[in-house]
Amino acid sequence: MALEAAAKVAACVGYTPVQLGDSIEGEARDVGKVMAGIALQVRRHRQPVAAPCVLLSGGETTVTVRGKGRGGRNVEFLLALAVALDSEPGVFAVAGDTDGVDGQAEIAGAFVTPDSLKRAWAKGIRPRDRLADNDGHSFFEALGDSLVTGPTLTNVNDFRAILVL
Repeated sequence: MALEAAAKVAACVGYTPVQLGDSIEGEARDVGKVMAGIALQVRRHRQPVAAPCVLLSGGETTVTVRGKGRGGRNVEFLLALAVALDSEPGVFAVAGDTDGVDGQAEIAGAFVTPDSLKRAWAKGIRPRDRLADNDGHSFFEALGDSLVTGPTLTNVNDFRAILVL
């Protein structure tokens, strides 16, 4: 229902909604790479739809913790997405846990913009190193791009939206 509602909003403001599924699972960083590939296909080849569109998905990914950073599955997804997009213009994303807590922090998720990597490098932050350390929360917190909702008292799924212009 959350994806259906998002699709209606997208259509009302002139973006073609593309629902990719509400049961997408797997390693968050791998799902991020795949979703980046789909966004790039839209930007470069107008497939499977032409921009402007919103790629919508949900599901509960996982994170294999290898590092010592702070993070959750949504910020891990977004950091991997940002790295894979490599500052592609015209691609923006948001992902968050509908209960308001991504992992064990007060952050529900975060936002990615085409200049996310540039802003990180300007602050001396190395995105690939943060991803390797499972440190998505610190990455987005340093950029001021964390999504903080507070507890929502509901949990229907993780929510991901990628706007491709």
